[in-house]
Amino acid sequence: MDFYWILIVFVFGFALKQIGLPPMIGYLIAGFAMNAYGISPLQNVETLADLGITLLLFTIGLKVKVKELTDKVVLGGAVAPMVITTCIVTLGSLLFGIITTTSLFDISWQSAALIGFALSFSSTVCVAKILEETGELKTRHGKVSIGILVIQDFAAVIFLVAALGALPSIWALLLVLLIPARKLFNKLLDQAGHGELLPLIGFCFAFGGYELFYAVDLKGDLGALIAGMLLSSHVKSNELYKSLMNFKDLFLIGFFISIGFTALPTWETFTLAVTLVALIPIKFAIFFYILAKLKLRARTSFLTAMALMNFSEFGLIVAKICVDKNWLAADWLVAIAIAVTLSFIVSSLVFKNAHLYFSRYKQKILQFEAETTVNNTCPNLPTNAEILIVGMGRVGSGSYDSLSELIGDKVWGIDADSDRIGKHQTANRQVALADAEDIEFWEQINLEQVKLIMLALPSMADMKNVIMQLKLCKYQGQIAAIAQYADEGEMLLKIGAHTVFNYHKEIGTGFAKESLNLLRQTDSALPLANQ
Repeated sequence: MDFYWILIVFVFGFALKQIGLPPMIGYLIAGFAMNAYGISPLQNVETLADLGITLLLFTIGLKVKVKELTDKVVLGGAVAPMVITTCIVTLGSLLFGIITTTSLFDISWQSAALIGFALSFSSTVCVAKILEETGELKTRHGKVSIGILVIQDFAAVIFLVAALGALPSIWALLLVLLIPARKLFNKLLDQAGHGELLPLIGFCFAFGGYELFYAVDLKGDLGALIAGMLLSSHVKSNELYKSLMNFKDLFLIGFFISIGFTALPTWETFTLAVTLVALIPIKFAIFFYILAKLKLRARTSFLTAMALMNFSEFGLIVAKICVDKNWLAADWLVAIAIAVTLSFIVSSLVFKNAHLYFSRYKQKILQFEAETTVNNTCPNLPTNAEILIVGMGRVGSGSYDSLSELIGDKVWGIDADSDRIGKHQTANRQVALADAEDIEFWEQINLEQVKLIMLALPSMADMKNVIMQLKLCKYQGQIAAIAQYADEGEMLLKIGAHTVFNYHKEIGTGFAKESLNLLRQTDSALPLANQ
C-alpha cells in the first residue's frame, strides 16, 4: 500500500509540474483525491507532516536574526493586518448571517471573531516554500515576510495557551539559559564537519528544540524555530540549511497530503470555501496598504503582500478547537480546510508572476509609496561599471576577484543579501545592495556603458526574472549565466542569455587546466634541477 501512496503522490506532483505549476499543488490535490476515493490515510502521514513542519521552522530560524524581528515594519506589518482582517471577517460573517438564511452563519460574534482571527494568519509552510523555490528568502521582501510569519507564530502560541487554558510550566523560565548555551551549540556545529554528521546534528537541534519546548508545555514548533535562530549567526548556518533542504521537502509532502484528509466537502461547504477565498485580494490590499504606510518601498510592499495573502494551516487548528468546544459547526472545519488549500494554489500561481505584475502596473503601484522610504533601492549605484556580477556567492565572488585583477574598478557585484554585502565591503570589493529582479534598480543605471552582465544566481526562476527585467529596460549588452543542468542552460539561452556555463562542467574544466599548468611548471623545472 505504501508504494501506491508514493506512486499516486508522484503522479499528481509530476502532472502539475509538467504544466508549469508547483508540485506542492499536486500533493494537495492528491490528498483530497485519495480521501474522496475512500483510501484510508497511512498512520505515519501525520508524523511525516509534523517532521516536515518542525524542520521547516528550524530552517526558517537559520535565516532569521533577532534584530530583524524588532523592526517596526515587521511588528506593524504583523499586528495591524491581523487586527484589521479579524474585524472585517467578524463584521462580514455577522452581516452575512443577517441577510441570508444559511445555518452556517447562525453564529455568535465571538465565533465570528475566531474565524476572522484564524483567517488573518498567513501560511508559514506555503510562503517559505514559495520564497525558497524562487530564491527570494534573503531579499528585503523575503526577510519582511518571514519576520511577519515569526511574529504570527508567537501570536499563535499565545492564543493556544488562552484557548486550551494550559499555562506553560514554571520550568519554561529556564529556557533563557539557551542564550548562553549558544556557545556550546556553535562548538558542536564546528566539530560536526561537512559530511553526514551535519544534517544529523541539524535533526538533533530541530527536534531537540521541539521536545524541550513541548516538555515545558509550550508549542514544540516554536522550539524548533528558536533553535534555528540560535544558530543563525554561525558561519555554517547556510551549509546546515542546504543539508536539510531535501529532508524537509520530502517530509512536507506528508503535510500537504494530510490537509486533503481533513474532511470531504459538500456543495454547501465548498461554496463557503470559495466565498472565503474571495478574501484573498482583500488580505493582499490590507498587507500592501499597511506596509506602504510603514514607509516600505512600494515594490517591497507589493511583493510581501503577494507572498502573505494566503491562509494558514494554523486556521485549521483554530477551527478544530472551536468545533471541539461546540463554538462552530463541523462544516466550518471542512470549509476552512478547502479554503486553505485553494489559497495555497492561488498564492503559488500569482507569486510566480509577481515581478511581471509589478513591472506592468508599476506606475499605479508607485502612487502608494511614501515620499521617504525605509529601504532605498540602492544607496551606492555602480555608476562606472562595465561588468556587473549578479549574485555574490562563491561563484560570483570568484568571478569578481578574477575580473577585478584584469579590469580593476570596472567590475561591480550585486546581491540582495545585506549580510553578504557587508562581508564583501569589509573585503574592499565594489558591491551594491540591490535586488536584480527590481526594474527600478536597472532604470537607475546607465545600461549603455554596461557591456556584460553575469548572472551567478542559484535559482533558475531568479535568472529568468532578471533577464525579463533587462529586456523591459531594453538592455543591449551581453548576458552570461550559470546552470547546474543542461536543460536549464537551454532554457536560459532560449529566453535571452547569450552564453551559459554549466556549473559542474566548468569546475571540472577549470580544475583540469590548473592541474595541467602545475604539471607544465614541474616539467620545465626538471632540466634545471638536473644541471
